[in-house]
Amino acid sequence: MDIDEIRQYCLIKKGVTEEFPFDEETLVFKVMGKIFLLTNINDETISVNLKCNPDYALELRERYDSVQPGYHMNKKMWNTVTYNGEFSIQDFFEMIDHSYHEVVKKMTKKLQASLKDL
Repeated sequence: MDIDEIRQYCLIKKGVTEEFPFDEETLVFKVMGKIFLLTNINDETISVNLKCNPDYALELRERYDSVQPGYHMNKKMWNTVTYNGEFSIQDFFEMIDHSYHEVVKKMTKKLQASLKDL
């Protein structure tokens, strides 16, 4: 697993863009302008911040040592997930999917409809 695999996975989703809004090393993925994943491209370990349903966030933290409250984020709704082999690549991608869907479901009906049209 590397940053390019994460990048490719995120960019195939509808309405996703990537940018560096904070600095030259924090890569941010947004759906329709709303952040769902952040990562530092210069870290040796693969670690991402992902939005998460609060109950599910706690469940993941209890299940995996490599899932912690979101670094520099709202600890209730964001997790920092380090990919270190504790869970499968499929599980990791499912966490990314969950983050994407958490952001989409909070959008207005109009934005959700325009996303479906992409």
